[in-house]
Amino acid sequence: MARRTRMFLTFPGIVVVCLHLLGGSMETANEVDPYKILGVTKSASQAEIKKVYKRLVREWHPDKNKNEGAEDMFIKITKSYEILSNEEKRTNYDRYGQTDDTQPYGHGHYGHRHDHFYFDESFFHFPFNNKGNREFADSKYALHFNQYVNDVVPDSYKRPYLIKITSDWCFSCIHIEPVWKEVVLELEALGVGIGVVDVGYERRLANHLGAHRTPSILGVINGKVTFFHYAVVKEHLRQFVEDLLPQRLVEKVTDRNDFQFLNSWHEQNKPHVLLFDQVPVVPLLYKLTAFAYKDYVQFGYVDQGLSETANLLKQFNINTYAPTMLVFKESTDKPADIIQAKGMKKQIIDEFITNNKFLLVPRLVNQKLFDELCPVKQFHRRRKYCVLLITGDEESYTIGNQAFLTFASTNTLEVVRFAYVYQRLQQSLCDILLKTKDSTPPPPQVFILERRNPAGKVLYKEVAGGWNGTDEDKQRLLDELERLQKDPSILNYDAMLPELNNEFASMFLIRWIYTAYDYISEILDDILHNNWREMMPLLSLIFSALFILFGTVVVQAFSDSSEDGKSKPKAKEGTKAENGSPGSSSTSSRPPKKNFVEVTELTDITYTSNLVKLRPGHMNVVLVLTDATKNVLLSKFAKEVYSFTGSLTLHFSFLNMDKHSAWMETLLEFAQDAMQIDTEEDDCARHKIDYTGYVLALNGHKKYLCLFKPVYTGEEGGSSEEEGPGGATGGGKRSRSGSRDDHPPRRSTPRSRSTATLQIHHKLDRLGLWMERLMEGTLPRYYIP
Repeated sequence: MARRTRMFLTFPGIVVVCLHLLGGSMETANEVDPYKILGVTKSASQAEIKKVYKRLVREWHPDKNKNEGAEDMFIKITKSYEILSNEEKRTNYDRYGQTDDTQPYGHGHYGHRHDHFYFDESFFHFPFNNKGNREFADSKYALHFNQYVNDVVPDSYKRPYLIKITSDWCFSCIHIEPVWKEVVLELEALGVGIGVVDVGYERRLANHLGAHRTPSILGVINGKVTFFHYAVVKEHLRQFVEDLLPQRLVEKVTDRNDFQFLNSWHEQNKPHVLLFDQVPVVPLLYKLTAFAYKDYVQFGYVDQGLSETANLLKQFNINTYAPTMLVFKESTDKPADIIQAKGMKKQIIDEFITNNKFLLVPRLVNQKLFDELCPVKQFHRRRKYCVLLITGDEESYTIGNQAFLTFASTNTLEVVRFAYVYQRLQQSLCDILLKTKDSTPPPPQVFILERRNPAGKVLYKEVAGGWNGTDEDKQRLLDELERLQKDPSILNYDAMLPELNNEFASMFLIRWIYTAYDYISEILDDILHNNWREMMPLLSLIFSALFILFGTVVVQAFSDSSEDGKSKPKAKEGTKAENGSPGSSSTSSRPPKKNFVEVTELTDITYTSNLVKLRPGHMNVVLVLTDATKNVLLSKFAKEVYSFTGSLTLHFSFLNMDKHSAWMETLLEFAQDAMQIDTEEDDCARHKIDYTGYVLALNGHKKYLCLFKPVYTGEEGGSSEEEGPGGATGGGKRSRSGSRDDHPPRRSTPRSRSTATLQIHHKLDRLGLWMERLMEGTLPRYYIP
């Protein structure tokens, strides 16, 4: 009892000491001066402050500076720059010694001395493992893995996303929260997607994004992830989002290039939008809008403060006191629509662009545009009709095309859309509608279409008389449209239209180059900004791969040189397979269970039992031979595979090429990359290839084969070139010294016959090594149907 009393009396003393120490630290914090931290005078300009800040950030960044107080110093530098870079906060500090922030640097107020102990509310409410007390972003913008894959990634092709990686046990996350909250409120109103990933609850998504530490901020655009590597300041985050957007989204337009910009509607098949404003840089809201509608509209920007834009302002009578947006379609002299407002909000701009996404008469350049202009009928009262002109792009068609445009501009029916195609570029579509296979291009023709299903079924009617742009042609088309409103059954023909060609597909190479550039830039950025701890797994993998590759080459070189010095192959053969005597050149220490090699012939009768119905895991090793080489090859085959007869999963057969040569050739044709073994032979003489001595390991259950190509290691008949184990399958090499018997044996003296026999015998010299690789599962497999 006495011990408990002493502990109780001591506890208040401990509390007092702790509060005293905390108060001392706060008093020290109150004396922190942002000018002293950055090392600048009170008269320093913004350029000087920014220059010093960049130098200090590089010096004290926690990824580069491993000192114990580097992280705290980095936070102080960042906060000091945030104060001094903002004129309002800087003035407030110079006058009163304080800022709007209640707790800069995570400590007490600037310039305030308290006679009593001061505690911020967050002192008692740590956000550790407390899901209900998170900031607004943690609950409103929380992302899950499926939501990211199904929603965020597809949507990132229309707008960029800014995602914060955080956790409940992250001390540094508290420091960036005020800046993050301010940035989210601003960027979300502009159309930027916001997300928050809690590592404690979404570890899978964090690993998928490559975020291995908290806090982290990253951007996602076009499905690609880019990490933010700078100090968490509002200006930096805003610039980071702007840098995510592709270049050349918005073109700067002046009096010099306005005609080229507006007149390019024909080549790009898009309306053109011009924004007139007094700021020298393109607003971020306008850039985000250009990215969202980049597939439909071309965007330009006119700086009203430049002298080079005076003629444009005068030509279109622009009010310089408010931002003005003009949209141009086929006419470059008069805008099709105009909007002017002092506060250009995202909702106003989106509605304006959506109502002007298409030209009056757009050209059908791909299937996506066709689906949007002429949607499939859904309900009876929502019929949509498409008036389609099939014409050409030559100069002789210009008058008719212009007359079609003039007629479409007077259309007042909401259910009718006008479009045209060039027959030369959409030949398959035009052939079905025109019902002609003649190579001579027919005159321009107009069709009225109604799409019935996404598969391509349409009801259509041809407007009689063709289309030359005369008043009679316009009257006939007008009469048909009036009849269509009263009786939709006048569309008395049906057809299945093919998918339209993508006329802009030729730009794929340029897009590929840009993609490759972005990928290389991302790699260089990761190398420059990632610390060594994060780079170690990648470096370890690279060095391991190089070590294994180098070691394999060295071992292979020494093994080949040692095998070159082995004894020459014997001229006399061992016992044949029929008498069952084992050979002496065993290549494996596995004890055989049989004292003979059972080899059956693979024919049309034994094909099903020996190959098709093999049990899973079983393989049939087939030797390819002829009547003339049967005895020699079978004997050598038995000696090489005898040590592998102990395996119950291997079966041995032989295939007679004199009977089944067609089957052998067809098999190698179906095998993936298998025909690469014969690339040195002429294609016209491929049927003359001699397959004797080839060995096939056939897996009937999984339908693949492993291929052994004959090699020759003796010295008879001149010098030879030795290959790695497995012939072609071991490394793709070929013997070029006459070791293969690619040609039929010529009639010669008995000595020549003996030499030919020796060469046939040596075709299986490396079969034992190949069999070992087959058992190890390291041979390449060729899958066949």
